[in-house]
Amino acid sequence: MTHSDWLQLHCRKLFLRNISVQSFIGIHDFEKQAAQRLLIDVDLYVPLRATTPANDSLQEVVDYDFVRERIHARIAQGPIGLQETLCDDLLSAFLQNPGVVAARVATRKPDVYPDCDAVGVETFRLRENLTP
Repeated sequence: MTHSDWLQLHCRKLFLRNISVQSFIGIHDFEKQAAQRLLIDVDLYVPLRATTPANDSLQEVVDYDFVRERIHARIAQGPIGLQETLCDDLLSAFLQNPGVVAARVATRKPDVYPDCDAVGVETFRLRENLTP
């Protein structure tokens, strides 16, 4: 069984879409002069066995709030050169949560070029010790 198969069969996917932040991100001079809009998508894979609530209680699942908190904390740390760096930093933070076994982060800058919707990066990572 592949990791992808295992995730689909045994995990719940939590997601946040189009989290909008103002960020100093980019390597070009014009990007360093002012914050720009950045959109972030996050998928978290959490095992069903550990997140199927018996009492309809927030303590039984992975709370979405920690995702937003980690994103805003990372953005507040200051300038970021590359979207790849931001994706990697966020993935590391999300995978520190013991309830998360895999995560995907996508970032995109919608205002860089006038002739396309956005430029972005998407990265997926499994917890290192995950064995299907």
